Amino acid sequence: MNGPARSDGLLTGALRDAAGRRRAASPPSLGERLGRALAAEWTKFWSVRSTVVALSATVVLSLAIDALATATEAAHWHQQAPFSRLTFDPTSLSLTGLLFGQLALGVLGVLVVSAEHGTGTIRGTYLAVPQRWLVLVAKALVFGFVALVVGEVCAFAAFFLGQAILHGTTPTATLAQPGVLRAVAGGGLYLCVLGLLALGIGACVRHSAGAISTFVGVLFVLPLIDQALPSGLRDTAAKFLPATIGAAMTAVRLTPEQAGEAFSPWVGFGLLCAYAVAVGLLAAWLAERRDA
Repeated sequence: MNGPARSDGLLTGALRDAAGRRRAASPPSLGERLGRALAAEWTKFWSVRSTVVALSATVVLSLAIDALATATEAAHWHQQAPFSRLTFDPTSLSLTGLLFGQLALGVLGVLVVSAEHGTGTIRGTYLAVPQRWLVLVAKALVFGFVALVVGEVCAFAAFFLGQAILHGTTPTATLAQPGVLRAVAGGGLYLCVLGLLALGIGACVRHSAGAISTFVGVLFVLPLIDQALPSGLRDTAAKFLPATIGAAMTAVRLTPEQAGEAFSPWVGFGLLCAYAVAVGLLAAWLAERRDA
């Protein structure tokens, strides 16, 4: 009686051990690989000094320019023409600093990728995670999360600071008013997606100076080129510029001229997301085909 039972027990144990060895030998799932890549990228992101410097610069620039712009407007409010007073948008004014904070966040987005290519450490990253597109996804998720948090903190802090400076001198806004919460939250979303666009540019160019120059060109040179175009073409092209999209997203009311040059805030945001996704897909395609 004990012989067959003992044999069955040994067979069951052997099968269980074999199944365990097969599970141990099987490659990790996509979710496991992504989780490991995210943990590695999170550690690398916070281990370099440029991260803290760039994030600090984003906050400081956003709030400093915001304070300067709102204080200047408050000081000259009594000199404003009636039309300027009618079209005055205190929400948009208090978010002016985001248009400068975007530079620092964009530079950080570039460095998240280009710094590793510049030092050659990207080779070790690709040895640990052979799927190069997975590395870019992990970098984008880590950076995107941080950029979203910092962007929203900057947007809401700038709004409350700006309204405090304007209070008692000019009309002010509150989050309960129509369109204000959308504009403030949209400012943080704009910074986040613009930073992801910069990350994609950095992954495509792979050189910090060249990628940062490209990013600055997209923000500031393209609008200058647009101004040199014939009037009909200029208005059409302006709608597709990230700078125009950002201005529409952070405004509660647009002047008639601005309204003719801009998509609605959420349409513009969708277009900006499409830019970031397209550049990211191009970067992933290039990463799989180029040497590290």
